[in-house]
Amino acid sequence: MALTMHNKEFANKQIMDSSKYVRYTPEQVEALERVYSECPKPSSLRRQQLIRECPILSNIEPKQIKVWFQNRRCREKQRKEASRLQTVNRKLSAMNKLLMEENDRLQKQVSHLVYENGYMRQQLHSAPATTTDNSCESVVMSGQHQQQQNPTPHHPQRDASNPAGLLAVAEETLAEFLSKATGTAVDWVQMIGMKPGPDSIGIVAVSRNCSGVAARACGLVSLDPTKIAEILKDCPSWFRDCRCLDVLSVIPTGNGGTIELIYMQTYAPTTLAAARDFWLLRYSTSLEDGSLVVCERSLTSSTGGPTGPPPSSFVRAEMLASGFLIRPCEGGGSIIHIVDHVDLDAWSVPEVLRPLYESSKILAQKMTMAAMRHIRQIAQETSGEIQYGGGRQPAVLRTFSQRLSRGFNDAINGFLDDGWSLLSSDGGEDVTVAINSSPNKFLGSQYNWSMLPAFGGVLCAKASMLLQNVPPALLVRFLREHRSEWADYGVDAYSAACLKASPYAVPCARPGGFPSSHVILPLAHTVEHEEFLEVVRLEGHAFSPEDVALARDMYLLQLCCGIDENTVGACAQLVFAPIDESFADDAPLLASGFRVIPLDSKAAMQQDGPAASRTLDLASALEVGSGGARPAGGTELSNYNSRSVLTIAFQFTFENHMRDNVAAMARQYVRSVVGSVQRVAMAISPSRLGPHAGPKALPGSPEALTLARWISRSYRIHTGGELLRADSLTGDALLKQLWHHSDAIMCCSLKTNASPVFTFANQAGLDMLETTLVALQDIMLDKILDEAGRKILCSEFAKIMQQGFAYLPGGMCVSSMGRAVSYEQAVAWKVLDDDDSNHCLAFMFMNWSFV
Repeated sequence: MALTMHNKEFANKQIMDSSKYVRYTPEQVEALERVYSECPKPSSLRRQQLIRECPILSNIEPKQIKVWFQNRRCREKQRKEASRLQTVNRKLSAMNKLLMEENDRLQKQVSHLVYENGYMRQQLHSAPATTTDNSCESVVMSGQHQQQQNPTPHHPQRDASNPAGLLAVAEETLAEFLSKATGTAVDWVQMIGMKPGPDSIGIVAVSRNCSGVAARACGLVSLDPTKIAEILKDCPSWFRDCRCLDVLSVIPTGNGGTIELIYMQTYAPTTLAAARDFWLLRYSTSLEDGSLVVCERSLTSSTGGPTGPPPSSFVRAEMLASGFLIRPCEGGGSIIHIVDHVDLDAWSVPEVLRPLYESSKILAQKMTMAAMRHIRQIAQETSGEIQYGGGRQPAVLRTFSQRLSRGFNDAINGFLDDGWSLLSSDGGEDVTVAINSSPNKFLGSQYNWSMLPAFGGVLCAKASMLLQNVPPALLVRFLREHRSEWADYGVDAYSAACLKASPYAVPCARPGGFPSSHVILPLAHTVEHEEFLEVVRLEGHAFSPEDVALARDMYLLQLCCGIDENTVGACAQLVFAPIDESFADDAPLLASGFRVIPLDSKAAMQQDGPAASRTLDLASALEVGSGGARPAGGTELSNYNSRSVLTIAFQFTFENHMRDNVAAMARQYVRSVVGSVQRVAMAISPSRLGPHAGPKALPGSPEALTLARWISRSYRIHTGGELLRADSLTGDALLKQLWHHSDAIMCCSLKTNASPVFTFANQAGLDMLETTLVALQDIMLDKILDEAGRKILCSEFAKIMQQGFAYLPGGMCVSSMGRAVSYEQAVAWKVLDDDDSNHCLAFMFMNWSFV
């Protein structure tokens, strides 16, 4: 008996010995797993509580339980990492297969070009030996080869009014589409900057020297083929220029496919051109290898088939063989090929606008890449890779973006069947005003307009203008970040009043408008950050008793896209609509905004070189200048020479008795906005800034090189340490080292009678504040520091002015976008000029990160 008790005590001692391995029973593991599912990292108190509550764990020390949870978290991390690596491996295998197929296609294209080159050489060598009578034959043969390079199918005479004839047209369309998607029927040229990879949008190419304009994309999507086909068939959900798509007839085929007769209308991108429509045949079928194919083409007099609806106010465009091929991948997901090939009848628009309809790059951005991005967005939302805050579902946020874009397109086009009619002009032809007395078309039938018995409808004032040498992305980014430069607070208040039962009176134009500032609150963004949905809070301030009614915060729902200056052929757009504080999912949206579309010449569109880029930050100053090398493929700002078309549309509600007053206000406001935009365009035009363009200096501030020298020298004088690595650095090298410093360094003004505002920041500083050098000048120091940081700075300010510097403890601050930023330590020091006078105050935030 004593021996038995001794053995039990020895066993318990082994278990309690924390240095030994503990073998847990299934019941103990089950109890620990239940706790782990609720709290993967329990505190010491929670672990002790667990031992008390679970008798089966009473013989295990808390330290051993802590080790179990550590091991469990490690296993979970390893499992997730293994799963991620398997997913990446599948993507890489599929991408490798896709690249090999693309390589085979390019080799076929090279062989074809070699054959054509040899044939042309033979013709050139044999040309002197031919007689004059054979010259016509030579021209004919040359023309035949040109047709072979860009084949235009010749359809035999047939009766396509019956199902058998339509099936013949469908099969021909399928063959032509596959030859474009995977063959060499079109001379494809890869778009600049589109690099393939497992997480990229895919391989994107545009046509060269073919009839119409065409674009092609192929990539990987983690969705099954049937789901992808369903999404892509719903064209209005991803093609923002699609006004409507009506399936008028569905005919099943004997091979298990379907033929659909479709009428589609598209918006005009600007007020200066007419909208387009299409009469299409869509053929959906499966291939022998299990791939899904959906291909489309226009039904014309040459193809035969039923006659579509009359164009009415639209220009009938033609879609050549287009569509998408979806192939399932091993292990899940799909490889997708998308081809868009259209003839938009460019000759029906003014010559200056023809590039809009002759650019394959614009087609690629608006249709081909938009489809691919939409599918990838849904795939990542489905897999849970994207998490949005605010409790909004991704589908709801996408709906907001679609409604804003659609409302803006409706305002620009002003279709008669939507109820729009033009008002008589006031003598000027620059601004067009249209009214619509059917607000349910735009704001939603669920909105109760009975509370506004005098409501007269919606009024839209719109204008278009040509811009010279102004990058669209740069202009829209400036309009987004500097709303106070063009917007009038009183007009914003009137627009917001449409959501209330008692609208304000029509505002009068006041010099400079009402003083206000705006805060951008991010709401959602697409996978590649090419589109942002955000809420803008307009903060109002009253300086007189009569302004108190207008001095209140207002909110806008805003959609911004195309602000990446490295994107080729993309239009830049800023659309917004007033919302109230509740911001319901079905909130009425009255969209207004700006759209800037590049107008590249046809010769420029066929060049392989990248478009010029321009940034309003110090990076351009670092890379442009004497001895400064530009990045590979870059172009000098002085060479930037392009045109773009700007379209502005603002919508307002009005009461019946105030229609003429609102129309006059709207005309005046749009003209004022046009004038502001013209001033901004002149200020940011690269040709105005010259080849050594950099950030504009504030009055009295030194050049960037001098400021960098002052910052470095003052830091050494005050602290005795070196801010930069080498003291011998001067000129561009000193500025570059300061610009690329890993810590956030920024300077602010040093004035006793005004709040300190930032005047300079290096790249890390701009990243921390989420701003640019131009917008930086609108940010005040006390706006980014939290209350504790402001108190510490005030207490240390006298020390900074006396001894020249002070170390500040770690804390929190806020970026210009409202995001919290933490930093471990900060240093503040006086920046002295060459006369040792106080120039500004410098800060360096160390080891900062977003919370």
